[in-house]
Amino acid sequence: MPAHPAGDVYDWYTRGVELLDSRNPAAAAALLEHAARAEPSSRSVREALARAQFNAGHFAAARDNFAVIIEINPTDDYAHFGMGLSCSKLGDYEDAAEHLALAAAMRPENKHYATALRHARAARETHEGT
Repeated sequence: MPAHPAGDVYDWYTRGVELLDSRNPAAAAALLEHAARAEPSSRSVREALARAQFNAGHFAAARDNFAVIIEINPTDDYAHFGMGLSCSKLGDYEDAAEHLALAAAMRPENKHYATALRHARAARETHEGT
């Protein structure tokens, strides 16, 4: 197991979010993984980690972390959105459309959810014929 960085879980989380906000998702993910191991049930840590992993191109890891959030809270619209985007990046358009449809149904006013759902459905239709 890697050595712990300096500070405590809160420090790792805040520095990880700062790295994510400054467009350094790989470094953010590395730091946030420590925080998630220390506080596995923290929704905010898990979401930040999943976002960092997604932005770093680690779509399977992001999907897995969004799935943990959904398992804890099935009505978390943002986790369904992230899960759907991750599945889409992995080429799983069926699951992508399912999770994005749930997110859009929970928050119909969110245009990002609706747009992502349309794209996932179009991709699913395109790939069904291949």
